[in-house]
Parts: sequence; structure tokens; C-alpha cells
Amino acid sequence: MKVTVQTPNFAADGKLIDFIEKKLNKLEQFYDRIIFADVFLKVQKTSEKENKSVEILLSVPGGDMIVKKEARTFEAGTDECIQSLERQLKKRKEKLRAHA
Repeated sequence: MKVTVQTPNFAADGKLIDFIEKKLNKLEQFYDRIIFADVFLKVQKTSEKENKSVEILLSVPGGDMIVKKEARTFEAGTDECIQSLERQLKKRKEKLRAHA
């Protein structure tokens, strides 16, 4: 799976990019037909502590999945997105099995 991480207005460090790529690669054990993942990391200009926005677009046959979460850290936001995508991928796989 090809992973693209975009960080407008700031530079993400290598550790964060590696963390995100490892997490996304784990999704392939739930669904093996993921084409690519686009990750957008943004820092919201607010006074709130949960100002890190993580948006993941997962391209899979039959329609893309988009998940967006806000958290205190990019790692926490990524974890929440991955959990949500995991559930969606499992559902999609079950639907495909039901039609097969």
C-alpha cells in the first residue's frame, strides 16, 4: 500500500511518519485490497487542547473511506482513525463475503 502524509504549515518528524505508516500497514491484515492511503495532518488554530486534526483517506475498490479525528496529539488522532477504519474494513469484508 502506498502511504502519503501531507502536513501543510509544519514539518512532521520522521518518527511520526513512521508511526503512521506502521499503523496503516496493519490495516492490510483486515482487508488486503487497499490501494493507497492519504493522510492529512493539521494543527487547528484554536485555544482548545485537542487541536491536532488527523484525516485519513483510504482508497479501496468500491469506494473510498474517509475518517477524521481531532485529538491532543497526532499519534492519538491516528490511533482513533485506525480503529474506526478497522471497523469499516471488517464490515466491508463481511459484506463481500455475504455476496460471494
